[in-house]
Amino acid sequence: MDTISAIRRSANMAAIRSKHTRPEMVVRQYLFKGGLRYRLHPKQLPGKPDIVFPSRRVAVFVHGCFWHGCTKCVDGTRVVKSNSKYWVAKIEGNRLRDARNKKALRREGWKCLTVWECETLKPKKLHQLFTAIASRPALSGS
Repeated sequence: MDTISAIRRSANMAAIRSKHTRPEMVVRQYLFKGGLRYRLHPKQLPGKPDIVFPSRRVAVFVHGCFWHGCTKCVDGTRVVKSNSKYWVAKIEGNRLRDARNKKALRREGWKCLTVWECETLKPKKLHQLFTAIASRPALSGS
């Protein structure tokens, strides 16, 4: 049983953003300060990656630990107590969709990188992401 009213739950869920989230902003600021320039949420690419580097053919997904089922931290393994059957199926569906989108991007020649919300608090992980992007050569004519 939910501990808050259906109206309040609906308002809470409506307030959750899918773009420009705090973890995404942390990653974007880190990459920008390092001199990397990017595009955001291109609609023409499968899964609308959060950050893309078209000349390098790199797509970055910044995944929220709860919503995408992170197994690296406590938040991702937390079991929801209310309506758990729905949430387990929802998160598994998100994971399957993520895998399909990344597979489609790879078929089109994109390198896909994923940063988890919990990793955005770790400078070493952000540096590894930066290095993975910066070391990928830019395509000529892009």
